[in-house]
Amino acid sequence: MTEQSPSAAADYKDTVFLPQTDFPMKAGLAQKEPAILARWQDADLYRQLRDARKGREKFILHDGPPYANGDMHIGHALNHILKDMVCRTQSLLGKDAPYVPGWDCHGLPIEWKIEEQYRKKKLNKDEVDPVAFRAECRAYAQHWVDTQREQLKRLGILGDWDNPYLTMDFAAEATIVQELMKFAESGQLYRGAKPVMWSPVEKTALAEAEVEYQDVTSTQIDVAFEIVDAPNAPELVGAYAVIWTTTPWTIPVNQALAYGPDVYYHLLRDEDGNRYLVAFDLIEQFRSRTGLELRVLSGEASHSVAANVRNIGDNEILGTALAGATARHPMHALGGFFAKPRPFLPGDFVTTDAGTGLVHMSPDHGEDDFDLCKAHGIEPVFAVEGDGRYRDDWAWLGGADERRMSVINPKFNAPDGPICEDLRAAGALLSAGAFQHSYPHSWRSKARVIFRCTPQWFIPMDAPLTTGKTLRSTAMQAISDTRWVPAKGENRIRSMVEGRPDWVISRQRAWGVPITLFVNRKTGQYLRDPAVNARIVAAIRESGVDGWNEAAVPALLGPDYDPADYERVTDILDVWFDSGCTHAFVLESGKWPDLLRPEGYVGPKADLYLEGSDQHRGWFQSSLMESCGTRGHAPYKAVLTHGFTMDAKGMKMSKSLGNTIDPLTLIKDSGADILRLWALSVDFTEDHRIGKEILAGVSDQYRKLRNTFRYLLGALAGFSEKDEGVRVEDMPELERYVLHLLADMDAKLKQAVEDFDYNTYVRTLADFANNDLSAFFFDIRKDCLYCDIGPAAPQGTDKRRAYRTVLHVLFEALVRYAAPVLVFTAEEVWSTRYPDAGSVHLLEWPELPPLGDGNELIQRWARFRDLKDSVTGAIEPFRRDKVIHSSLEAEVTIRLKDALAADSAINLGTAELEELLIVSAASVAGFTDDDVAETRQIEVTRTEHHKCGRCWRHLPEVTEDGALCGRCSEMLA
Repeated sequence: MTEQSPSAAADYKDTVFLPQTDFPMKAGLAQKEPAILARWQDADLYRQLRDARKGREKFILHDGPPYANGDMHIGHALNHILKDMVCRTQSLLGKDAPYVPGWDCHGLPIEWKIEEQYRKKKLNKDEVDPVAFRAECRAYAQHWVDTQREQLKRLGILGDWDNPYLTMDFAAEATIVQELMKFAESGQLYRGAKPVMWSPVEKTALAEAEVEYQDVTSTQIDVAFEIVDAPNAPELVGAYAVIWTTTPWTIPVNQALAYGPDVYYHLLRDEDGNRYLVAFDLIEQFRSRTGLELRVLSGEASHSVAANVRNIGDNEILGTALAGATARHPMHALGGFFAKPRPFLPGDFVTTDAGTGLVHMSPDHGEDDFDLCKAHGIEPVFAVEGDGRYRDDWAWLGGADERRMSVINPKFNAPDGPICEDLRAAGALLSAGAFQHSYPHSWRSKARVIFRCTPQWFIPMDAPLTTGKTLRSTAMQAISDTRWVPAKGENRIRSMVEGRPDWVISRQRAWGVPITLFVNRKTGQYLRDPAVNARIVAAIRESGVDGWNEAAVPALLGPDYDPADYERVTDILDVWFDSGCTHAFVLESGKWPDLLRPEGYVGPKADLYLEGSDQHRGWFQSSLMESCGTRGHAPYKAVLTHGFTMDAKGMKMSKSLGNTIDPLTLIKDSGADILRLWALSVDFTEDHRIGKEILAGVSDQYRKLRNTFRYLLGALAGFSEKDEGVRVEDMPELERYVLHLLADMDAKLKQAVEDFDYNTYVRTLADFANNDLSAFFFDIRKDCLYCDIGPAAPQGTDKRRAYRTVLHVLFEALVRYAAPVLVFTAEEVWSTRYPDAGSVHLLEWPELPPLGDGNELIQRWARFRDLKDSVTGAIEPFRRDKVIHSSLEAEVTIRLKDALAADSAINLGTAELEELLIVSAASVAGFTDDDVAETRQIEVTRTEHHKCGRCWRHLPEVTEDGALCGRCSEMLA
């Protein structure tokens, strides 16, 4: 028997229902999306949504401000898509979830760009009027705000784009000053000289969040300091204490030597009779670096280093014996600062992990150095200027030396550079060689930073507050009170806050919010007067940061103070303080009424902060510190962090490597919905990947979802719920089963929204559409949809009407579920079916039909689907070998063990079983051989029945190919 061609059924084509829709299979997103965006803007969709949710429960996501500098990159795209997903899903749940975007506009990155323009023109920024310079910074920031705004809008992000928050707005600057004054008035500010990370290139202090670590090769040196006095170990006089350092440039600022009280030291003698004091455990490392032939001294005798033994008579010196000892600086001949004896000080931080067990102390350039020296009355000397060079009057390599250069210059520290050259000439340089290690760099200029002691403004972490607690303890409690997603984020920020130093809030730059304090020239105390502070805030609100100038001092101080008695602070605030205050002027100012909590509300104003994991040391932490210091709690209830996007191989993206993915190009080629689907499909809580093959997989996933909607639209053509709707209790079991699956998925999606688990959200939705619908439900019921309608049943059979009723329920639910993910496609789907119904994004979470307990039903149909998969698998070889062309040509006999034969999963009528399995004939029987090990056998044969010319099923009642079966004859009667 030959296969009947489709053309043979042409006479009946007009008698069957064929899905019809204007929704195209080809998406054309790149072309369609801009038009949809324009419609949203014309209709002011964001305001429509705010009006629709007015009075509902609030969900406030506070946008962490991206920097107004450069085009949108893939990290921006991921971050803002996630934020949009948060707000859209919360809105879908019926909450009022506004989104106000914002930008960080002050600080060094923008100032650096303007300076670059000056350098290209060979102009000196310091010779430009500060007001004019800040105006250029403001214009530069505004340009990139406008540019990034359009790029982010293209992603389909729904927000108050016409009214974003900018840290450079005058009102924002005034609020930042107001927040600073809260710290000042409560005594939470102090000015002190401490070593901070300093960029000689950018000439400013840096925060930890502004620093990145890179592997570098430095010069390591061993330097000999002659011991001139040792009251507890007189035999050491004349010997050399050896220090090891990887920062040769700090030797000119050395003021002391540190020893480990519990460290054992030994004297070594070289071939020339010079004696060196080194920790016993580090003797071999010292010998290896210097290449010296060394012997360990023991009274009048000596022993080879190779002996490597402890307790060698009276030569063993415990660190405590060095108390009271002094040495002289290798450059003592220069006199003055260098002629002063260098005391030995006990340091608990001294170890024998590396070096010599003796550490040279420069309180200007190290935290341990500063603390230890300060405890012994040794103060910094501020020898290194802001540009990284020794000051003009410094005796060694200062202004008069033609070799003077920045201390971060590799040539300056090189083995043949001026530092080593002079130490060598003084007979103090014992070794100089390469040393590879990780070293901090400014993430903007990419240049090395140094620790430099300068007068800075600090917020103390451990000073008692009015509550009796400290800022650190308050922040630690706030961390415990916050929900962290993923949970490991809590440990990350907890460890950072637990050990962080006082907050350095001052910067020595021009573009930023000024530290608006007046310092009494006699007492050194800053003025704490609420009236003066109010005038300062008002001036900033009126004129922005330019309102803090010398000419305004008399008016700001008012009649009660003499301007001659006060110094106006000219430092600016750390930009992290700016962004740490955003919760104050965005969530509390009233400029954005949608973001206000109900009157009398106390506690964190934001439900969620969402940024990359690097912000544990950045915005999350600065916001935490600012809010805890002024309000006693965190500004957020929950914090969600995402990882970083790597290339397809898991490597960090870099323009130099050529492995970046430009989201703007991707959108132009494929559309924003593809990018959104990628962002919401990956496990964003970890570092994740993107690449051509990955995006190809995303596009395939999109195509399947789109085809699901296309099928629903076509299958529902002409559907009227009023005329065709069927009650759930009157539906066939298959339809009720699918509704239970929908309800089960609905619960999973709600839980995913609660967990901010969008990877699971998207996967659950896609699996349901592909596996439960397209590959199962739709496939089974397509015959019913096409053929159970005709002149005898103009609205179709009861089964067909039930099927279409379920399709309607599915459509109404799926389009809502998909809307937060595929924002453009969902709008296209919705408007195709309901062209006059408004935007899909105004809808709320679907209300599903009430269902009873479906556990038994779901389990029974799960067993049937397992059986169906077995049947499909058994048919496939016949299809592959072209014995049959369609499962409709197959007859199957299913043999089951007795226990399974009684299973209600296949306890169906023969006709229904054939329809569900999509075969010509099906029968169920037990095993003929009870000894067979299998529990299931499927026998497949090609049917001998003729094919109906209308439904193409092969049935006994069809007398010849092309004739009609009983069902089709009845439909056409």
